[in-house]
Amino acid sequence: MKNFIEELRWRGMIQDIMPDTEQHLLEGLRSAYVGIDPTADSLHIGHLVGVMMLRHFQNCGHKPYALIGGATGMIGDPSGKSVERNLLTEQVLAHNIAGIKKQLARFLDFESNEPNRAELVNNYDWMKNFSFLSFIRDVGKHITVNYMMAKDSVKKRFDPNENTDGMSFTEFSYQLIQGYDYLHLYQEKGLTLQMGGSDQWGNITTGAEMIRRILGGKAYALTCPLITKADGTKFGKSEGGNVWLDPEKTSPYKFYQYWINTSDDDAKRYIKIFTMLSKETIENLIAQHNEAPHLRILQSKLAEELTLLVHGKEELEKAQQASQILFGNASSASLKTLDAKTFLEVFDGVPQAQIGRADLQIGLDMIAILSVKTGFISSNSEARRALKENSIAINKEKVAEDYTVTPADLINDKFILLQRGKKNYFVVEVI
Repeated sequence: MKNFIEELRWRGMIQDIMPDTEQHLLEGLRSAYVGIDPTADSLHIGHLVGVMMLRHFQNCGHKPYALIGGATGMIGDPSGKSVERNLLTEQVLAHNIAGIKKQLARFLDFESNEPNRAELVNNYDWMKNFSFLSFIRDVGKHITVNYMMAKDSVKKRFDPNENTDGMSFTEFSYQLIQGYDYLHLYQEKGLTLQMGGSDQWGNITTGAEMIRRILGGKAYALTCPLITKADGTKFGKSEGGNVWLDPEKTSPYKFYQYWINTSDDDAKRYIKIFTMLSKETIENLIAQHNEAPHLRILQSKLAEELTLLVHGKEELEKAQQASQILFGNASSASLKTLDAKTFLEVFDGVPQAQIGRADLQIGLDMIAILSVKTGFISSNSEARRALKENSIAINKEKVAEDYTVTPADLINDKFILLQRGKKNYFVVEVI
């Protein structure tokens, strides 16, 4: 059994930790959980810190539980929020939970017969039959309002400088329900550790306090720092919003590109947090990166490890190939391996024009496709000059003025990629 706390410590994944937690985990196989809010049918990379904590926990020989907040998802966690969220129906939650469980299986072993195999639990299962009167009598009386008001997640909502609308009783009750989750799992499953992001410290310690007051038991808490980007922008966001693990919401190519475009400073932190690479391997990668930052060794390895883990080998290879098409020495053949969606993502933001399929059937000369039909180059004379300079390519292959464009040049029977020089691209869509 490995030292889980030491593993997290060198990776920079510990923010707050209760006294004696490390010793408790070294005494034998323990069980811990991380709560996941099912507000969508997919995890996004903001969830990955908690998921990686569970993965490391299992890798160190302990038993991880992923708690899906089916009940708490109907309320909305006030932590880090300034306004109240929309509540979710039971049907939507069931759909979301099914999607999340499938993704978690890529990170955690749910199927083996090992004593530390992962388990998925849903707090709706034990909260759905709990009457309001029973809850406030059996749980609420043990935690004072003063104790609840002292939590940062609550105090901020009542701070006049925070520009909030206060907090409803529904949200105020959230920490009691999350605290009861810990109490229930402590009793029923023997869980003695709850983990989460640092914004969850108040909710987690409420659960540990509940266990102490109601059962006289000893429970532990551990949080990871909230992940930020070095430039101050929010981690996990791209121009299109969240970076999702679902390939239908964020394609493997865009997922790969998110990590490839990470800054040097962020890559040095992220490779410790989001991969299972050893300390020695990471230190060697950082040393290589420092010697030749322009090669972006760290970013490439980070993108490779995460895309492989989330999407598998085949999608990783496609994403790497698509990246090479834009930035490397790709061929016409490799361009034609791209599906239409990935092709458009690779050349997102590139100017486009449409031409009729009938024009292509009879064949288009180069002046026509460069200037007359598309406007890629502003005049016929400029198009001729560019062709004589050997600076024009069709689908990454250099062409001369006598070249004729035909349906054989189509990518996915729909696109033609024009290029002038190294970086000046133009997409022609055939309709």
